[in-house]
Amino acid sequence: MRKIQMVDLKSQYEGIKEIVNQSIQEILENTSFINGPQVHTFQKGLEEYLGVKHVIPCANGTDALQIAMMGLGLKPGDEVITADFTFAATVEVIALLQLTPVLVDVDPSNFNISVEAIRNAITPKTKAIVPVHLFGQVAPMEEIMKLAEEHNLYVIEDNAQGIGASYTYSNGTKKKAGSIGHIAATSFFPSKNLGCYGDGGAIFTNDDDLAHVIRGIVNHGMYERYHHDVVGVNSRLDSIQAAVLNAKLPKLDSYNTARRNAANAYSNALANHPNIITPIVEGDEDSHVFHQYTLRIVNADRNGLMAHLQSKDIPCAIYYPIPLHRQKAYLDSRYNEADFTVTNQLVEEVLSLPMHSELDEDQLVFITDAILEFLK
Repeated sequence: MRKIQMVDLKSQYEGIKEIVNQSIQEILENTSFINGPQVHTFQKGLEEYLGVKHVIPCANGTDALQIAMMGLGLKPGDEVITADFTFAATVEVIALLQLTPVLVDVDPSNFNISVEAIRNAITPKTKAIVPVHLFGQVAPMEEIMKLAEEHNLYVIEDNAQGIGASYTYSNGTKKKAGSIGHIAATSFFPSKNLGCYGDGGAIFTNDDDLAHVIRGIVNHGMYERYHHDVVGVNSRLDSIQAAVLNAKLPKLDSYNTARRNAANAYSNALANHPNIITPIVEGDEDSHVFHQYTLRIVNADRNGLMAHLQSKDIPCAIYYPIPLHRQKAYLDSRYNEADFTVTNQLVEEVLSLPMHSELDEDQLVFITDAILEFLK
């Protein structure tokens, strides 16, 4: 059996090695390292895949979130509602822009932001909602967009973990995650479902005027060289990373299918165990692309199970061990522990197993057998 990896980028690379190497060699020879043809090809390809009018590549996913908020013209003191149970980048950029982060609880079934918690957190100062498609499951976007419309709020999708997932509306129509809100941000960090071989990110929108503003922001506020029309940053996707993404984009759906198959194997093997809650897929199967496969271990020793798996060279991780509202950088007297009952419970229960497109049957059986061996 091959060594089990949390994310097996090396095996994935073997399947695209020839095209990646050839594309990188071409860039080295033509020296178009920034905003070269590979970047423009990727931009157009991702626009077509997502069904959005504008994809603006940038340097990383955190920049993408920050630039999205800059593009919307949010001002210091404006309140931005987002989930307490997620990676810090989402709240980090809110704080960096001197906006006011408002953290709210999540849904226990799918780990995504609670619509009711959003509703209860809206004040006259609220200007935006940032739903995170956590672990690859699309957030309840239809309800969130209705709520945003009622209160004249922007919706910024954090699609770093959900690229390729689809959301099904109550009338049966579908849209890709990242194409629903007023604007969206994603990351191409190597471990993502669509990842490059370094840092990379992008912003998506169907708003022509907003796209124009953002194209200036990512390039020092310039639309014409040395003419700085808006306050900007230096955040561009380099051509070598775009070359990797061009090789992977046509395979994204097959990569996500492989992840779903692995997730189904995990869930089937662990179903009905009294100490395990397997991930719930809300809506159609394609609503979840399993960036992570995250169990809840209830009434059992989660940390002991983690140590047991690691002793068998099975990597696993806790995403996320500390809620954002308890992080030193984001402590705020406004927060009440009673408002975070779900998040506070999840951080004690969640455990993420290896998840990537290269998992094979032997590995999956070995992992699930090890879990069941501990949780007898």
